[in-house]
Amino acid sequence: MRSHITERYGKSFTPPELTFQDWGVSAADLEPHYDRFEYLFGISGKAGNLRGKKIAGGNVFEDPRAREYPNPPQKEPYGSARFRKAAESLGYHAYPQPSANMSRPYTNPEGLQLHTCTFCGFCERFGCEHFAKGSPQTALLPVLFKQSGYELRTQCQVLRINFDKAARRATSATYVDAQGREFEQPAQLVIVALYALSNVHMLLVSGVGRPYDAQSGQGVVGRNYCYQTTSGVQVFYDESVNINPFMRSGSNGTMLSDFSSDHFDHGKLGFVGGAYIGEIMTHGRPIEFHPVPPGTPAWGSEWKKAVARHYNHTSSLNVHGSSVASRANYLDLDPTYKDAWGLPLLRMTFDFPDNDLRMSAYCTERAVEIANAMGAKQVVGDPRKGPYNATVYQSTHNTGGTVMGTDPATSVVNRYLQSWDLPNVFVIGASCFPQNASYNPTGTVGALAYWAADAIVRRYLKSPGPLV
Repeated sequence: MRSHITERYGKSFTPPELTFQDWGVSAADLEPHYDRFEYLFGISGKAGNLRGKKIAGGNVFEDPRAREYPNPPQKEPYGSARFRKAAESLGYHAYPQPSANMSRPYTNPEGLQLHTCTFCGFCERFGCEHFAKGSPQTALLPVLFKQSGYELRTQCQVLRINFDKAARRATSATYVDAQGREFEQPAQLVIVALYALSNVHMLLVSGVGRPYDAQSGQGVVGRNYCYQTTSGVQVFYDESVNINPFMRSGSNGTMLSDFSSDHFDHGKLGFVGGAYIGEIMTHGRPIEFHPVPPGTPAWGSEWKKAVARHYNHTSSLNVHGSSVASRANYLDLDPTYKDAWGLPLLRMTFDFPDNDLRMSAYCTERAVEIANAMGAKQVVGDPRKGPYNATVYQSTHNTGGTVMGTDPATSVVNRYLQSWDLPNVFVIGASCFPQNASYNPTGTVGALAYWAADAIVRRYLKSPGPLV
């Protein structure tokens, strides 16, 4: 990203407080690993760029892929169809959002079977009793259980990685089990594959890598923490338009990438980054989903009437925006608060950079224009505003803190996700992202996991040591 922005707009275009950087890998490097991940989880979607040939109906802005998705797109909900027609009427390139919900019966390369999604409306944040959702426990775990070298130890908490400073090698991991007993597990290879925030915490409490200091800008662990700058648009219809939000799955819908990344000219806009825009309503759970127009009382009989009136006649447009790394946003160990094992808690210092707020305002305006073309009775746009409020949920897409790169001075792991400090430690997850470029992290986390695994098997195990 840094190289691209500099080449297109010049070095002076980026404010010095923004610390986004190149990944150290290219889309071409990762393409085979994206492909393998998509086929493992049976992703439903439509290619937009097959070996350099743009394909109408898919994401024409995507990098070239070698083959189609393993499954065709899911059925398009009515609200998404209205979004697609409106977007195309404005000259944009709508396509079905890729989804780990099965559009047909599917057997993955490991021989595990998944079934067709029933659009039950309880997909998001729930397990799938129908085995129609690609997830580790349905697409991989049963195969692992059959391997003699695999052992899953549940209800355990890893406390720290232990290492020999002189030899610059990890030697073991200390963990406690459900009974509170402490164990030390010797290890020749340690793979830190926790949630993004927990990856950062593990390295900090273990003393692996130099902690980031925001005042000096030195250090790396905790640096470049990023979130996701989301906003939304409510599209209210009259009662003749039935959206049926309860007939949805976890991630089906229709979206466009015309305003994601650098697919549009940023020259006069005063920001970098962008957002994908889509009608992606993942559920219609009535306790959670109750859209009402501005001016509606927050409670009472009038609120109830408004909920009943608008529940089935409202579409929601999502504007999933990038989060650009900033010098002032970082993760470190809290000096006061500790967890149940006496370890410092992870502390987050974050606010939306002005760059990202300008991006959100611009992209939300584009979403409002599309919403107006959808035949709405009323459109309400809500761009992201500061300051950041930790009590309001927007996504779980935390990234950064153990970022990858080609320079140990600005990254925790190298291009193979191998620790610069301890060559037998690899860190896997969204914590390795140098910034969040708007798309949800899962596919890239999966591709990077395969990329690192390939390097471990083909190179590291044959000659343990630094890979670069």
